[in-house]
Amino acid sequence: MADDCIFCKIVNKTLPAEILYEDDDVVAFSDIHPQAPTHFLVIPKKHIPTLDDIGKEDRSVVGQMLVVAADLSRKKGIAERGYRQIINCREFGGQLVFHLHLHILGGRQLGKMG
Repeated sequence: MADDCIFCKIVNKTLPAEILYEDDDVVAFSDIHPQAPTHFLVIPKKHIPTLDDIGKEDRSVVGQMLVVAADLSRKKGIAERGYRQIINCREFGGQLVFHLHLHILGGRQLGKMG
């Protein structure tokens, strides 16, 4: 855990968040600056700064992030019409918090990405 990381503080319960799911490896919570009607994050409890810092030992936690994202998307009613999962990596990729996190956005038509 990184002492100055906002997501580590959420994991440690020293910063409040609207927790949607938690297990031994991951936490999911609502985004405080939603970009869509449904916007939540799934993060590993382990502090992994960026997508490029994932190691072979992190395979199961990254897989769990995807499973939790899909399950919560179904529960929130956005799976049937579709949703987007995004992992930003580093400054040019738009990453603002340097703790690996998966954005899930849905609930409206999202713009095309190319």
